[in-house]
Amino acid sequence: MNEQRKDVLDMLAEGKITAEEAEQLIAALERDQPPAASSPDARPKGKAKYLRVVVDALEDGEPTRVNMRVPLQLLRAGVRLAALIPPPALGKATAELNKSGVPFDLTQLKPEQLEALVEHLDEMTVEVDQPDARVRVFCE
Repeated sequence: MNEQRKDVLDMLAEGKITAEEAEQLIAALERDQPPAASSPDARPKGKAKYLRVVVDALEDGEPTRVNMRVPLQLLRAGVRLAALIPPPALGKATAELNKSGVPFDLTQLKPEQLEALVEHLDEMTVEVDQPDARVRVFCE
């Protein structure tokens, strides 16, 4: 426990501040502090450079591990290139993706949407835990 947090809790214990005031002070302290360096997912705050997908699973009793690190610049370039493809070709590609079980509409993909997605991913980690698999998607 850091010293400032301990001071806030001491003031609360002594009755100098209310529980609500203590909660507000601790929240303010947490906002002002960078994440602990000892945290495994900690990284300096800045623009994310990679989309990371990590999968640990058991398939037919055999362990399977996937560890992908995709440069976000590659995704951005791909979205910009998609804008150069004629709409009928994108429509055909979307139909083939849907036929293969991938419900993704390439005609709706816009660079602004990708930037918004990257911004949101930068602030979160998606984790799926199942008895036979673990999946993590995050930016770094």
